[in-house]
Amino acid sequence: MKSIVVSELEGTLLKGHDVFSYFMLIAFEASGLIRFALLLASWPLIRLLEICGRGDNGLKLAIFVATCGVRFSEIEAVTRAVLPKFYLDDTDMAAWRVFSSGYDNRRRVVVTKMPRVMVERFAEEHLRADDVVGSELCVNRFGLATGFVEDDFDCIGRRVGELVRVDERRCCLGLGRLTRGSVGSLFLPLCQEQCHPPFANNYKSIQDDDHRAIRPLPVIFHDGRLAMRPTPASALLILLWIPIGIVLAAIRISVGIMLPMWAIPHVAPIFGSRVVVKGTPPPPPSASNSGVLFVCTHRTLMDPVVLSSVLRRRIPAVTYSVSRFSEILSPIPTVRLTRIREVDARKIRRQLQKGDLVVCPEGTTCREPFLLRFSALFAELTDRIVPVAMNYRMGFFHATTARGWKAMDPIFFFMNPRPVYEVTFLNQLPVEATCSSGKSPHDVANYVQRILAATLGFECTNFTRKDKYRVLAGNDGIVAARTWNPARETVDAFRKVVGSFMLH
Repeated sequence: MKSIVVSELEGTLLKGHDVFSYFMLIAFEASGLIRFALLLASWPLIRLLEICGRGDNGLKLAIFVATCGVRFSEIEAVTRAVLPKFYLDDTDMAAWRVFSSGYDNRRRVVVTKMPRVMVERFAEEHLRADDVVGSELCVNRFGLATGFVEDDFDCIGRRVGELVRVDERRCCLGLGRLTRGSVGSLFLPLCQEQCHPPFANNYKSIQDDDHRAIRPLPVIFHDGRLAMRPTPASALLILLWIPIGIVLAAIRISVGIMLPMWAIPHVAPIFGSRVVVKGTPPPPPSASNSGVLFVCTHRTLMDPVVLSSVLRRRIPAVTYSVSRFSEILSPIPTVRLTRIREVDARKIRRQLQKGDLVVCPEGTTCREPFLLRFSALFAELTDRIVPVAMNYRMGFFHATTARGWKAMDPIFFFMNPRPVYEVTFLNQLPVEATCSSGKSPHDVANYVQRILAATLGFECTNFTRKDKYRVLAGNDGIVAARTWNPARETVDAFRKVVGSFMLH
């Protein structure tokens, strides 16, 4: 019979015991800016309740403000796509090593006072927990969260007791805090053996000797607009910055559209943007040379635009899921693909006959230091391939989304105080590394992926666009084609811009 290890999440598996920032993420990503500001305004009262020894009431208030009236399905989507990244960044690896030691012979239980829906996905998929015990959100018959929890937090101890059932054959190890108000104080008395943070010296033999204690599964895909964890101080800073950021983004985008490409590198630093260029770009195409295919890693929608500004000429880029609104704003030509291989191949060949072209064979963006599988189509169409490693650094906001409106991507990118792009040109592939030497398109694509990953210090994966959208949005990421209607698109654009800040 397996032994059991039960661990408190906040303050044990997570370094911090304050979970307020996770409710701020729920408020911003599942509802919008108004609820985000309202929850921040509630923080002094929540903090006062904690100081007065009424921390459970403060937690209930945070749950109510963050979730009341929000669709439960939207809360689930945020916990699936947004929260795991922030949880993992705050994970205490010393506590994790104790929790994960003897992996095959233990049943693992994670306990939290937060609503179980906020923790379950992360605990089971990344911490490899078998069970999660937490509070339960009340949901009405319309699928909306009421903001209340079903039972008092004291019932969490009873639920853990039902799972543990300690006897001689079933040793139970409990990890947690015994401080007043912590969830650990509810279940640790049920455990035969206890271990309390910090874990630097405790259970050192387990950490040193158990070679099967591995790291949590990494978060490769995550969504959401906020790049920093919204603690009360950083959340206030974000709220104060947003009006300034919107104005700054409008100025930056307008300048980028109006100025010629050769002038943008000189003007961008004035408005806080910076591009770091490494390597030597190839010369422009001439009458004797056909166009070069720039094969780029895909970090944001701005990749081809930044590349064009570095080369100081407008280079067309192939696109798939870019919105019409983004195409209108784009300062460079775009070639929309259909995902029909023969049709797309003809389009790319035709464009290469005219000059240079930019392609991102990953097919979608990835925020983490991983490269998705490269489509091999580009390797079949030309031997003049120049790999370009693109990367960027942001401050407040992510410039990509799977669940939101993609047309807001450049706006959120330019809303960052000091967006920085890094562009590294690699040497053009030698003939012996292309299909001309008899190599298969897949071999060429995998080779380009490997050298780009090595340049950036990233890791290659076999994940695809479909994998990303299944994780983050619950679909395959297929964009349905529809007829262009300017009036409808204008109305939709206005509604979505407002909704991106105020509603969702």
